[in-house]
Amino acid sequence: MPETVIEVDVEAPADEQPTSVHNRWHPDIPSVVTVDPGDQVRVECLDWTGGQITDDDNANEVRDVDLNQVHYLSGPIEVAGAEPGDLLVMDILDIGALNERWEYGFTGIFSQENGGGFLTDHFPDAAKAIWDFHGTKTTSRHIPDVRFEGMIHPGLVGTAPSQELLEAWNEREQTLMDQHAEDPESIHNHPTGEENPPVANPPDTDAAVMGEMGDEEAEAAAQEGARTVPPRENGGNCDIKDLSLGTRVYFPVYVEGGKLSMGDIHFSQGDGEITFCGAIEMAGYLDIELDLIKDGMEKHGIDHPIFEPGHRGPNFEDYIVFEGYSVTEDGEQHYIDPHVAYRRAALEAIEYLKKFGYTGEQAYMLLSTVPVEGRQSGMVDIPNACSTLAIPKGVFEFDISPSELGDTSDRGQVAITDDPLGN
Repeated sequence: MPETVIEVDVEAPADEQPTSVHNRWHPDIPSVVTVDPGDQVRVECLDWTGGQITDDDNANEVRDVDLNQVHYLSGPIEVAGAEPGDLLVMDILDIGALNERWEYGFTGIFSQENGGGFLTDHFPDAAKAIWDFHGTKTTSRHIPDVRFEGMIHPGLVGTAPSQELLEAWNEREQTLMDQHAEDPESIHNHPTGEENPPVANPPDTDAAVMGEMGDEEAEAAAQEGARTVPPRENGGNCDIKDLSLGTRVYFPVYVEGGKLSMGDIHFSQGDGEITFCGAIEMAGYLDIELDLIKDGMEKHGIDHPIFEPGHRGPNFEDYIVFEGYSVTEDGEQHYIDPHVAYRRAALEAIEYLKKFGYTGEQAYMLLSTVPVEGRQSGMVDIPNACSTLAIPKGVFEFDISPSELGDTSDRGQVAITDDPLGN
């Protein structure tokens, strides 16, 4: 087993971890360990909320999550000899739960008042499902009659930005926020129901954790440190289910040492992580091997991460595929809008699964956790983009083919908040 270079304590708060964690991007956050090219190491990670969600039936935990805390990342890891312009190569050798310390996963539908999700206008209230692990497979007491092998992966991994890149992030995202404040209608695909919903997350010192920085230095850095919420040129919160076992990722290096950090481990996820807290979230570990390609950014014309997927399953063969187009559920025509099209495909799939006895919330969570295949299938046939969402039939313990419609067994319900919106 590779040497464990970063450990976490799932019972301890972020500021009491055995190795420092951080929840902002900043080039000056000190590295916690240095490795040589070719080294294989194990990195332990907290769940993305830092332990805010527990193994119970209380959905109020999801409603009340403090999003200023997230995401908790392990690192930075410095690779000796890494210089700006290089590519940092990460091979994912193994990923797993922290056995005996963390043995469950959770999925949440976020409240519309706390971030919402892809379909928050249809599902505005907080909800939660707990998942049990059985080796490589998972089941849930909240969503019965499914059992499947997870597409395990880190939701978030990336290198540190340079000061110049950090300033560019903050400037362009502030411009977007200013534009939206002046003209809320400029953002057409944010269906939260709010009059002026947020379109980005600016730097925020509240709950910022800046690794091993001193107090004064940390306070100053937090004022410009980038939130970890979106993916960017360094990688970050991409939530790509295919970054799984056996994958090789190439990250641009923007600072000396590269300063690689990671977290937000998912036991499984569908394309899009559409409930927001939409994967099967867990604390866990990654076994990785790190290497360098000198001057790789220029040699290969790369200024964003690229990756070569692994091939260790799960391997599904039979799917039911739902189509969606750039027309809202209210009949409003949009022009080549894949966001609207994927929403329609997801809504079609949810309505279909409800015919088999699942509630809308259960179906919504299934689309976010099962390794569904989302595709942008058509982008040129005006006025409609065509998006597809393919559900693997093999995850269900019964046949969900159209020929089998009519099985409306009572399949229970996920945990729902006791304080729904409007009450």
